[in-house]
Amino acid sequence: METESEPYVRLATLRQLHQVVTDLNTARSLADTLQTVADGITAGLGYELACVNLVRPDGDLVVAAFAGSAAAESLITGRVGSRASWERRLSMGEVWGDLVFIPHTEGWVLIEDDVPQWHTEGPEPRFEDEWHPRDRLYAPMYATGSGRELLGVISVDNPRGGRRPGPWGQEALQMYASQAGIAISNARLRANMQRALVRLEREQQALRASEESFRQAFEYAPSGMAIAEMGGDQHGRLLRTNDALCRLLGRPASAMRRYSFADLVHPEDVGTLLRTSAEGGRAELRLGRRDGTYVWVSLRNSVVADTADGPRFLLTHVEDIEERKRHELHLAHRASHDGLTGLPNSAELRSRLSSRLCARPYAVRETAIEALDAAYEGGAVESSVSRTHGFDFGTGPAGPGPYDHHVHTVAPSTSTAVDDGTKGLAVLFCDLDGFKSINDRFGHHTGDAVLIEVARRLTTGVRDGDTVARLGGDEFVVLADGLGAADAADLAVRLRNAIIPPIRVDGRAVRVGASFGIGWAECGMSVEEVLRSADQRMYVEKRSRAKIHRRAG
Repeated sequence: METESEPYVRLATLRQLHQVVTDLNTARSLADTLQTVADGITAGLGYELACVNLVRPDGDLVVAAFAGSAAAESLITGRVGSRASWERRLSMGEVWGDLVFIPHTEGWVLIEDDVPQWHTEGPEPRFEDEWHPRDRLYAPMYATGSGRELLGVISVDNPRGGRRPGPWGQEALQMYASQAGIAISNARLRANMQRALVRLEREQQALRASEESFRQAFEYAPSGMAIAEMGGDQHGRLLRTNDALCRLLGRPASAMRRYSFADLVHPEDVGTLLRTSAEGGRAELRLGRRDGTYVWVSLRNSVVADTADGPRFLLTHVEDIEERKRHELHLAHRASHDGLTGLPNSAELRSRLSSRLCARPYAVRETAIEALDAAYEGGAVESSVSRTHGFDFGTGPAGPGPYDHHVHTVAPSTSTAVDDGTKGLAVLFCDLDGFKSINDRFGHHTGDAVLIEVARRLTTGVRDGDTVARLGGDEFVVLADGLGAADAADLAVRLRNAIIPPIRVDGRAVRVGASFGIGWAECGMSVEEVLRSADQRMYVEKRSRAKIHRRAG
């Protein structure tokens, strides 16, 4: 190499070193950087052969670049040496700073390892510092920062001066190896950044495609879709609605953003909405249209997140079920109402009556309360229960337990001499007088018309909340709550007088009368007992009026 005593040679070498280091930083890729490292050694540091061994992800080293001999390059490029063999090689020989020099005298030790190498021919050295063809000189390259992570190893051979490098040559090779490590680290970083940018671009393209797909699916869905805020002060506020939902409710998208589903739901369905879980919850309820009407819909909720840790939103699918609900309500109405008159049928009447009755008479409750109050006054119990709570103190499996809030149904006194002021549930059993003769004389068509008109007159003659039901044939029942004995008698008279006027059917006037029996529903009675009691009183009424002329037709 250069003559150590000549400064101008060192200056020339430094200039060459500066140039090759500059070239390191202009390489475009990792592969270009590795080849530039190898070429810089032969061009600027005065060695005829140079090899760059790069550490792979698995820790072994691969020959990644070679300079100085095309034959040697084709022989060993791409070959791999184990990490253990390299560590063994770097731990022996002479240590020159960061360099490792293994003289030919120790080369026999390396025969059994798998590190790729080449052999150069030449005469035996004549001087002590003369380079032997089987001498080996290695310059490890480390990553910048702490830890000194090994990036690779530079192998050099055949210095052009024929001598082993002196202190200046060793320092130059160490400096170059350090700069090469920096260049390789930067090249890897650039490569990783490029791959990350490519991956990010692909992910952004996929995200844009996904967002566009969602937008189209949302906007053009045949059923309603909405996105609402989740959590916070604005929980449930509609952020976005599609055209289908706006058309369904007759409201523009700009107006929809002022509402939440709680603002639009039917008052009777607010509880259903509140009970609906946000996580995959479903509900069937009514939403208000702009014209004031309501439409039955099915709501299905799911939660979506804007980002992994970002805000969460509620995605709601709204399906119009008006037709299905109308059909269901129609079927339910048919099952519980008379097909001819539209009145509640016998099953519905029994259901409504049963909901007011329990298995224990009112007197049992009164006796229990009096006993409990007496025990409390005597110190036998710790607290009493106010009658105003409506608690039932009966026992046994036949009815409600001691904490039942059932309001007992009681019957007023039916004695004409006593009016105790009690209001009860009156059961008026009505049987038409003379209806059979109308059917026989004029046919079922006329009879049906008479039943329809009688049902209308009965319905008109009662209060809102009272029940008029048809048991079958010409028998009707009226349930009127909150009446005393005199009130029920007056109601029966009014309804009888409403039925008596002639009924015109196909230009013909026909008349029917009516007999009423008044019964009272009371806890402790069964539904059948209540109806049988009213029926019996109706027949008593009918027999008592047997001598009165009743004309039909």
